[in-house]
Amino acid sequence: MASSELIEALQALAHERKIDEFYLIDRLEASLAKSYQHILDLEWDARVTIDRQTGKIYVYELVPVGEPDEETGEYSEFEERDVTPADVSRIAAQNAKSVISSIVREAGRQSIYEEFAGRVGDLVTGTVLQGTPDFTIIKIRDGVEAELPHYDVKRYPGERNERPAGEHYRHNQRLKVLIIEVRDPGSDAPRMRGEQARPAIVVSRTHPDLIRRLFEIEVPEIYDGLVEIKSIAREPGARSKVAVTSREHNLDPVGACVGPKGSRVRMVVEELRNERVDVIQWDEDPARYVANALSPAKVDRVLVDEENNYATVIVPDDQLSLAIGKEGQNARLAARLTGWHIDIKSASFTGAPLPKTENMLIDEDDLEDEEELCAYVDENGVRCRNHARPDSCFCGIHDGLDEE
Repeated sequence: MASSELIEALQALAHERKIDEFYLIDRLEASLAKSYQHILDLEWDARVTIDRQTGKIYVYELVPVGEPDEETGEYSEFEERDVTPADVSRIAAQNAKSVISSIVREAGRQSIYEEFAGRVGDLVTGTVLQGTPDFTIIKIRDGVEAELPHYDVKRYPGERNERPAGEHYRHNQRLKVLIIEVRDPGSDAPRMRGEQARPAIVVSRTHPDLIRRLFEIEVPEIYDGLVEIKSIAREPGARSKVAVTSREHNLDPVGACVGPKGSRVRMVVEELRNERVDVIQWDEDPARYVANALSPAKVDRVLVDEENNYATVIVPDDQLSLAIGKEGQNARLAARLTGWHIDIKSASFTGAPLPKTENMLIDEDDLEDEEELCAYVDENGVRCRNHARPDSCFCGIHDGLDEE
């Protein structure tokens, strides 16, 4: 390739890819300098200059002049000795291919970063291009790909798993995903494994905000700000809880999210591959909020210790397993949703008596039932759970023991 042809090709590429022409030439000069230092076996560093008009290439060896610095041992002045080889253009053409490919790739990543850096947290729809054991490549639009990582985090602790358990994708399948990161190609942060060969955009199917964005699409009241999602707790692929509240007094937030015959929440569940979604009413009263969060279990009362952020929940005996959930899932999600440590006890538990607080969820009928219980309290402070006999404060077992 003639020198002038090289310059014309660089100028055309810079215009097509919208890359600064002088930046492209500077990078090529730096690459050629390293190549010629190795090819010519130079003792000192090399410098390459390319004439911006004619495209002629000059190679110089930087021979140090004077004495090195006493502290650093480096030279500050150099003499340029012309060592330009006869076939300089041929070597330059070979280097230009790899340098241009590298620059174009970096420029493309930088362009994607500038476009999508401000869209972290956005919901996008993409098409599955290909999958590997560690990640799935998703096409967001022409020329832009994203990575959905699902690494084995035990083998690769620094990586992520953003795919819900049980989900598998097929070629050309359409997916809604959440943008959680856009890698900056110019950042000095430590590089991830194989990052240069991976898309700059990282997306997720496990992030709690994925549910938030899906509800914004399906529920106009959320999009308009009339209904607010206060909190989300999620175990991806299994179950989620969403706490909502209304800014309009006459608007039922739970009903708005569920929709007629469950149509709105059903669309969210289908997009999440049948992940169960519980929509509950948020409440300023922590006791009621905790009780709502344990839905669908029915709660008798909740005693809260605001200082320690601790809530003790009393449920009927037949609701205990429902309140706890399979492998503790319901209680675990309720605790994440509310931010309270939740201890669930059945109505017939034999633990220490619970102090009454003004945050107890109890009605007048419950108070009447409490008065009908035996008043006997043993030496450990545990109250008898038997009913009192008529005209007595004690049951048949403990009646008369107080006289002793």
